[in-house]
Amino acid sequence: MSSTGSLTNPSKMANTLSTEQGVKPDVHTVQQYLKYLTQAYLFSKAARYDVKGRRYMQYPSKWYAEDVGLRNARLNYRQSEKTHLMENVIYNELVVRGYNVDVGVVEVKVTAESGKRETRQYEIDFVVNTGFEKLYIQSALELDDDAKRKQETFSLRKTRDAFRKLVVVGGDQPFFTDDDGISFVGVIPFLLDKSILSGMTSGMN
Repeated sequence: MSSTGSLTNPSKMANTLSTEQGVKPDVHTVQQYLKYLTQAYLFSKAARYDVKGRRYMQYPSKWYAEDVGLRNARLNYRQSEKTHLMENVIYNELVVRGYNVDVGVVEVKVTAESGKRETRQYEIDFVVNTGFEKLYIQSALELDDDAKRKQETFSLRKTRDAFRKLVVVGGDQPFFTDDDGISFVGVIPFLLDKSILSGMTSGMN
């Protein structure tokens, strides 16, 4: 519950149980429990999708709470980070609207401080995918300045494709599109006005 929306895998969960609970479960056992928890509609799994390579990655993945109220209650209303909760709510809303939702990964070649070229992975929170159409969505609670805006939109710009891109921010920011073709909207109108998303995904369903 405390790690919803974080990248993880059965091996990491097994190691955490071993360290914090003093038990040593088999990785296969953890996999089975994850399967049961998703079948019980407590969690939903989002697979990672390599945007440029056009392939799915087996691990790590993300698990989101199907009901954030139950999640908060289980944690006794602690660890209520608004950033993670908003991302979880957006994911649930996309699923409820009938979209297939993955977690996006963009591999970018950068120059490290040592001067060596290396490949780094940058995340796109959600890839809404139906057939040959895609919509990339980034969840960003706050965009205080240009530096933060560039940071949150970096992975979107590095896809180098023409699929539509949306950043959902906190509050009631009206929908608008910047000069780079990236759209922005507050989470409140995003949740209340389905026409915003349906307009961007016209032809996807």
